[in-house]
Amino acid sequence: MATLANAANALSLRQLAYLVALSETLNFTRAAERCFVTQSTLSAGIRELEQTLGVALFERDRQSVMVTPMGRELVERARSLLSQALDFVNAAQAAGRPYQGAVTLGAIPTIAPFLLPRLLRLMRRDMPDLITLLREDQTAALLHAVDEGEIDFAVIALPMDVGRLRVYPILTEELWLIASEGDAMAKLIHPKVSQVDMQRLLLLSDGHCLREHTLQACQSGRRGRDRIPSTIEASSLPTLVQMVEAGLGVSLLPEMAIKAGFLVGSNVIARPLAAPAPKREIVLVARPTTPRGELLVRVQQLAVSIGTGGAPIGPKRSRVKSVLG
Repeated sequence: MATLANAANALSLRQLAYLVALSETLNFTRAAERCFVTQSTLSAGIRELEQTLGVALFERDRQSVMVTPMGRELVERARSLLSQALDFVNAAQAAGRPYQGAVTLGAIPTIAPFLLPRLLRLMRRDMPDLITLLREDQTAALLHAVDEGEIDFAVIALPMDVGRLRVYPILTEELWLIASEGDAMAKLIHPKVSQVDMQRLLLLSDGHCLREHTLQACQSGRRGRDRIPSTIEASSLPTLVQMVEAGLGVSLLPEMAIKAGFLVGSNVIARPLAAPAPKREIVLVARPTTPRGELLVRVQQLAVSIGTGGAPIGPKRSRVKSVLG
Protein backbone atom coordinates (compact mmCIF):
# COMPACT_ATOMS: atom_id res chain seq x y z
CA MET A 1 0.00 0.00 0.00
CA ALA A 2 1.28 3.45 -0.82
CA THR A 3 2.41 5.70 1.97
CA LEU A 4 -0.16 8.17 3.32
CA ALA A 5 1.34 11.14 1.46
CA ASN A 6 1.73 9.20 -1.78
CA ALA A 7 -1.81 7.84 -1.55
CA ALA A 8 -3.25 11.33 -1.06
CA ASN A 9 -1.24 12.70 -3.99
CA ALA A 10 -2.35 9.83 -6.20
CA LEU A 11 -6.07 10.47 -5.65
CA SER A 12 -8.02 12.27 -8.36
CA LEU A 13 -11.45 13.86 -8.36
CA ARG A 14 -12.25 11.79 -11.43
CA GLN A 15 -11.66 8.56 -9.48
CA LEU A 16 -13.90 9.83 -6.69
CA ALA A 17 -16.60 10.61 -9.25
CA TYR A 18 -16.28 7.04 -10.57
CA LEU A 19 -16.62 5.73 -7.01
CA VAL A 20 -19.81 7.71 -6.33
CA ALA A 21 -21.37 6.85 -9.71
CA LEU A 22 -20.74 3.13 -9.32
CA SER A 23 -22.03 3.12 -5.74
CA GLU A 24 -25.30 4.70 -6.92
CA THR A 25 -25.85 2.58 -10.04
CA LEU A 26 -24.16 -0.70 -8.98
CA ASN A 27 -23.60 -1.21 -12.69
CA PHE A 28 -20.34 -0.49 -14.52
CA THR A 29 -22.05 0.33 -17.82
CA ARG A 30 -24.50 2.84 -16.34
CA ALA A 31 -21.81 4.37 -14.12
CA ALA A 32 -19.53 4.84 -17.12
CA GLU A 33 -22.37 6.49 -19.08
CA ARG A 34 -23.02 8.85 -16.19
CA CYS A 35 -19.33 9.84 -16.12
CA PHE A 36 -19.10 10.09 -19.94
CA VAL A 37 -16.28 7.53 -20.15
CA THR A 38 -15.95 3.99 -21.44
CA GLN A 39 -16.64 1.06 -19.14
CA SER A 40 -12.99 -0.01 -19.31
CA THR A 41 -11.84 3.47 -18.30
CA LEU A 42 -14.16 3.49 -15.29
CA SER A 43 -13.15 -0.06 -14.29
CA ALA A 44 -9.48 0.87 -14.49
CA GLY A 45 -10.10 4.00 -12.41
CA ILE A 46 -11.85 2.00 -9.68
CA ARG A 47 -9.03 -0.57 -9.64
CA GLU A 48 -6.40 2.18 -9.36
CA LEU A 49 -8.34 3.79 -6.53
CA GLU A 50 -8.57 0.49 -4.63
CA GLN A 51 -4.86 -0.11 -5.14
CA THR A 52 -3.99 3.40 -3.97
CA LEU A 53 -6.15 3.07 -0.84
CA GLY A 54 -5.28 -0.56 -0.19
CA VAL A 55 -8.91 -1.54 0.43
CA ALA A 56 -11.67 -3.23 -1.55
CA LEU A 57 -14.45 -0.76 -2.34
CA PHE A 58 -16.72 -3.16 -4.20
CA GLU A 59 -17.52 -6.85 -4.34
CA ARG A 60 -18.26 -7.87 -7.90
CA ASP A 61 -18.86 -10.91 -10.03
CA ARG A 62 -20.41 -11.43 -13.46
CA GLN A 63 -23.93 -10.84 -12.19
CA SER A 64 -23.73 -8.18 -9.48
CA VAL A 65 -21.82 -5.33 -7.85
CA MET A 66 -22.04 -4.56 -4.12
CA VAL A 67 -20.40 -1.81 -2.09
CA THR A 68 -18.25 -3.04 0.81
CA PRO A 69 -18.75 -1.60 4.33
CA MET A 70 -15.53 0.43 3.97
CA GLY A 71 -16.64 1.43 0.51
CA ARG A 72 -19.90 2.87 1.87
CA GLU A 73 -17.99 4.99 4.38
CA LEU A 74 -15.58 6.27 1.74
CA VAL A 75 -18.41 7.02 -0.71
CA GLU A 76 -19.83 9.54 1.76
CA ARG A 77 -16.41 11.15 2.15
CA ALA A 78 -16.01 11.21 -1.63
CA ARG A 79 -19.34 13.03 -2.02
CA SER A 80 -18.21 15.64 0.48
CA LEU A 81 -14.86 16.12 -1.29
CA LEU A 82 -16.53 16.47 -4.70
CA SER A 83 -18.97 19.02 -3.28
CA GLN A 84 -16.10 21.04 -1.79
CA ALA A 85 -14.20 20.86 -5.08
CA LEU A 86 -17.23 22.28 -6.90
CA ASP A 87 -17.45 25.10 -4.37
CA PHE A 88 -13.72 25.72 -4.87
CA VAL A 89 -14.23 26.23 -8.61
CA ASN A 90 -17.38 28.29 -8.13
CA ALA A 91 -15.62 30.53 -5.61
CA ALA A 92 -13.00 31.43 -8.18
CA GLN A 93 -15.63 32.11 -10.85
CA ALA A 94 -17.82 34.16 -8.50
CA ALA A 95 -15.00 36.32 -7.13
CA GLY A 96 -15.80 39.98 -7.61
CA ARG A 97 -19.23 39.35 -9.19
CA PRO A 98 -21.52 37.84 -6.52
CA TYR A 99 -24.71 39.07 -8.24
CA GLN A 100 -23.95 37.81 -11.73
CA GLY A 101 -24.11 34.45 -13.47
CA ALA A 102 -26.66 31.79 -12.55
CA VAL A 103 -27.94 30.52 -9.22
CA THR A 104 -30.15 27.47 -8.70
CA LEU A 105 -32.74 27.83 -5.95
CA GLY A 106 -34.82 24.92 -4.69
CA ALA A 107 -38.10 25.03 -2.78
CA ILE A 108 -40.57 22.51 -1.43
CA PRO A 109 -44.08 22.31 -3.00
CA THR A 110 -45.82 23.80 0.06
CA ILE A 111 -43.65 26.94 -0.21
CA ALA A 112 -42.71 27.40 -3.87
CA PRO A 113 -46.07 28.69 -5.26
CA PHE A 114 -46.58 31.18 -2.45
CA LEU A 115 -43.14 32.62 -1.65
CA LEU A 116 -41.12 32.29 -4.86
CA PRO A 117 -43.16 34.55 -7.19
CA ARG A 118 -42.75 37.49 -4.82
CA LEU A 119 -39.13 36.62 -4.04
CA LEU A 120 -38.23 36.39 -7.73
CA ARG A 121 -39.79 39.79 -8.43
CA LEU A 122 -37.61 41.33 -5.74
CA MET A 123 -34.53 39.51 -6.99
CA ARG A 124 -35.23 40.64 -10.57
CA ARG A 125 -35.47 44.25 -9.40
CA ASP A 126 -32.47 44.00 -7.09
CA MET A 127 -30.01 41.94 -9.17
CA PRO A 128 -30.78 42.25 -12.90
CA ASP A 129 -27.62 40.44 -13.99
CA LEU A 130 -28.42 37.28 -12.03
CA ILE A 131 -30.18 34.34 -13.70
CA THR A 132 -32.26 32.32 -11.23
CA LEU A 133 -33.06 28.70 -12.01
CA LEU A 134 -35.72 26.96 -9.91
CA ARG A 135 -36.17 23.40 -8.73
CA GLU A 136 -39.29 22.27 -6.86
CA ASP A 137 -38.95 18.99 -4.99
CA GLN A 138 -39.55 17.31 -1.66
CA THR A 139 -37.35 18.15 1.30
CA ALA A 140 -35.08 15.10 1.31
CA ALA A 141 -34.31 15.47 -2.40
CA LEU A 142 -33.53 19.18 -2.02
CA LEU A 143 -31.27 18.65 0.99
CA HIS A 144 -29.39 15.98 -0.95
CA ALA A 145 -29.10 18.26 -4.00
CA VAL A 146 -27.72 21.15 -1.93
CA ASP A 147 -25.28 18.88 -0.10
CA GLU A 148 -24.08 17.39 -3.39
CA GLY A 149 -23.64 20.79 -5.02
CA GLU A 150 -26.38 20.16 -7.60
CA ILE A 151 -28.19 23.33 -6.49
CA ASP A 152 -26.97 26.37 -4.57
CA PHE A 153 -29.66 27.00 -1.96
CA ALA A 154 -33.07 25.64 -0.98
CA VAL A 155 -36.10 26.99 0.86
CA ILE A 156 -37.52 24.39 3.24
CA ALA A 157 -39.59 24.20 6.41
CA LEU A 158 -38.31 23.21 9.86
CA PRO A 159 -38.28 21.21 12.07
CA MET A 160 -36.18 18.95 9.85
CA ASP A 161 -32.74 17.38 10.16
CA VAL A 162 -30.55 19.30 7.70
CA GLY A 163 -27.29 17.48 8.45
CA ARG A 164 -24.20 19.58 7.85
CA LEU A 165 -26.05 22.31 5.95
CA ARG A 166 -26.32 25.79 7.43
CA VAL A 167 -29.70 27.37 8.13
CA TYR A 168 -30.69 30.98 7.36
CA PRO A 169 -34.08 31.91 8.90
CA ILE A 170 -36.72 33.66 6.79
CA LEU A 171 -40.01 33.61 8.72
CA THR A 172 -42.16 31.64 11.13
CA GLU A 173 -45.76 30.91 10.19
CA GLU A 174 -48.73 29.15 11.77
CA LEU A 175 -50.59 26.15 10.40
CA TRP A 176 -54.35 26.78 10.04
CA LEU A 177 -57.19 24.30 10.16
CA ILE A 178 -59.15 23.84 6.93
CA ALA A 179 -62.58 22.21 6.72
CA SER A 180 -65.47 22.12 4.28
CA GLU A 181 -68.11 24.82 4.65
CA GLY A 182 -70.63 22.48 6.26
CA ASP A 183 -68.17 20.79 8.62
CA ALA A 184 -68.68 21.28 12.36
CA MET A 185 -65.00 22.29 12.73
CA ALA A 186 -65.56 25.17 10.29
CA LYS A 187 -68.07 26.70 12.70
CA LEU A 188 -65.42 27.13 15.42
CA ILE A 189 -63.71 30.53 15.39
CA HIS A 190 -60.46 29.39 17.05
CA PRO A 191 -60.52 25.58 17.20
CA LYS A 192 -58.00 23.75 19.34
CA VAL A 193 -55.61 21.16 17.92
CA SER A 194 -56.97 18.72 20.50
CA GLN A 195 -60.43 19.05 18.89
CA VAL A 196 -59.19 17.62 15.60
CA ASP A 197 -60.53 14.08 15.12
CA MET A 198 -57.46 12.08 14.09
CA GLN A 199 -59.63 9.62 12.17
CA ARG A 200 -60.70 12.52 9.93
CA LEU A 201 -57.26 14.10 9.58
CA LEU A 202 -56.19 14.17 5.92
CA LEU A 203 -52.47 14.24 5.11
CA LEU A 204 -50.10 14.67 2.23
CA SER A 205 -48.26 11.51 1.17
CA ASP A 206 -44.88 10.41 2.52
CA GLY A 207 -41.98 12.71 1.69
CA HIS A 208 -43.85 15.98 2.24
CA CYS A 209 -42.62 17.72 5.39
CA LEU A 210 -46.07 19.28 5.91
CA ARG A 211 -47.30 15.74 6.57
CA GLU A 212 -44.82 15.35 9.44
CA HIS A 213 -45.52 18.83 10.81
CA THR A 214 -49.28 18.16 10.76
CA LEU A 215 -48.88 14.79 12.47
CA GLN A 216 -46.55 16.23 15.08
CA ALA A 217 -49.02 19.02 15.86
CA CYS A 218 -52.14 16.85 16.01
CA GLN A 219 -50.68 13.78 17.75
CA SER A 220 -49.09 15.73 20.59
CA GLY A 221 -50.58 14.68 23.93
CA ARG A 222 -52.72 11.90 22.46
CA ARG A 223 -52.47 8.17 23.11
CA GLY A 224 -53.16 4.90 21.35
CA ARG A 225 -55.81 4.95 18.64
CA ASP A 226 -56.37 8.66 19.25
CA ARG A 227 -53.04 9.19 17.45
CA ILE A 228 -53.96 7.32 14.23
CA PRO A 229 -54.91 9.62 11.31
CA SER A 230 -57.12 8.85 8.32
CA THR A 231 -55.63 6.46 5.78
CA ILE A 232 -56.64 8.78 2.94
CA GLU A 233 -53.64 10.71 1.57
CA ALA A 234 -53.10 13.38 -1.07
CA SER A 235 -50.15 13.73 -3.43
CA SER A 236 -50.35 17.53 -3.60
CA LEU A 237 -51.86 20.57 -1.87
CA PRO A 238 -54.56 21.10 -4.55
CA THR A 239 -55.66 17.48 -4.15
CA LEU A 240 -55.65 17.85 -0.35
CA VAL A 241 -57.93 20.89 -0.57
CA GLN A 242 -60.26 19.08 -2.98
CA MET A 243 -60.53 16.16 -0.55
CA VAL A 244 -61.37 18.54 2.30
CA GLU A 245 -63.93 20.33 0.11
CA ALA A 246 -65.55 16.96 -0.65
CA GLY A 247 -66.09 16.46 3.09
CA LEU A 248 -63.66 13.58 3.47
CA GLY A 249 -62.05 15.18 6.51
CA VAL A 250 -60.06 18.15 7.77
CA SER A 251 -56.41 19.14 7.47
CA LEU A 252 -53.83 21.81 8.28
CA LEU A 253 -52.60 24.31 5.71
CA PRO A 254 -49.68 26.78 5.91
CA GLU A 255 -50.66 30.36 6.67
CA MET A 256 -48.81 31.64 3.56
CA ALA A 257 -50.99 29.47 1.31
CA ILE A 258 -54.18 30.81 2.83
CA LYS A 259 -53.06 34.45 2.66
CA ALA A 260 -51.97 33.92 -0.96
CA GLY A 261 -55.60 33.09 -1.82
CA PHE A 262 -55.10 29.37 -2.29
CA LEU A 263 -58.66 28.64 -1.11
CA VAL A 264 -60.36 31.31 -3.21
CA GLY A 265 -63.10 29.77 -5.33
CA SER A 266 -63.49 26.74 -3.07
CA ASN A 267 -66.00 25.93 -0.34
CA VAL A 268 -63.21 25.35 2.17
CA ILE A 269 -63.04 27.42 5.35
CA ALA A 270 -59.71 28.26 7.04
CA ARG A 271 -59.53 28.87 10.79
CA PRO A 272 -56.51 29.97 12.85
CA LEU A 273 -55.94 27.51 15.68
CA ALA A 274 -56.06 28.51 19.33
CA ALA A 275 -52.77 29.25 21.05
CA PRO A 276 -50.35 27.66 21.20
CA ALA A 277 -50.90 27.16 17.48
CA PRO A 278 -48.60 24.78 15.58
CA LYS A 279 -45.93 26.58 13.57
CA ARG A 280 -43.24 25.88 11.04
CA GLU A 281 -40.08 27.85 10.35
CA ILE A 282 -39.24 28.76 6.76
CA VAL A 283 -35.49 28.84 6.13
CA LEU A 284 -32.84 28.89 3.44
CA VAL A 285 -30.26 26.10 3.60
CA ALA A 286 -26.82 26.10 1.99
CA ARG A 287 -23.55 24.24 2.20
CA PRO A 288 -21.11 25.58 4.82
CA THR A 289 -18.54 25.89 2.02
CA THR A 290 -20.75 27.75 -0.46
CA PRO A 291 -18.76 30.37 -2.36
CA ARG A 292 -21.89 32.47 -2.79
CA GLY A 293 -22.25 33.70 0.76
CA GLU A 294 -22.81 37.34 -0.19
CA LEU A 295 -25.58 36.39 -2.61
CA LEU A 296 -27.09 34.01 -0.04
CA VAL A 297 -27.37 36.76 2.57
CA ARG A 298 -28.99 39.10 0.05
CA VAL A 299 -31.55 36.49 -0.99
CA GLN A 300 -32.28 35.87 2.69
CA GLN A 301 -32.83 39.61 3.27
CA LEU A 302 -35.24 39.83 0.36
CA ALA A 303 -37.15 36.73 1.52
CA VAL A 304 -37.39 38.13 5.05
CA SER A 305 -38.77 41.40 3.67
CA ILE A 306 -41.71 39.51 2.17
CA GLY A 307 -42.67 38.22 5.60
CA THR A 308 -42.33 41.67 7.19
CA GLY A 309 -44.24 43.45 4.44
CA GLY A 310 -41.37 45.53 3.09
CA ALA A 311 -38.63 45.27 0.51
CA PRO A 312 -35.17 46.40 1.59
CA ILE A 313 -33.31 48.56 -0.89
CA GLY A 314 -29.92 47.10 -1.62
CA PRO A 315 -26.77 48.58 -3.15
CA LYS A 316 -27.06 49.65 -6.79
CA ARG A 317 -24.97 46.75 -8.01
CA SER A 318 -27.41 44.52 -6.19
CA ARG A 319 -30.28 44.48 -8.60
CA VAL A 320 -32.38 40.12 -10.15
CA LYS A 321 -33.24 38.61 -13.45
CA SER A 322 -35.03 35.28 -13.24
CA VAL A 323 -35.41 32.40 -15.61
CA LEU A 324 -37.58 29.50 -14.46
CA GLY A 325 -35.94 26.19 -15.19
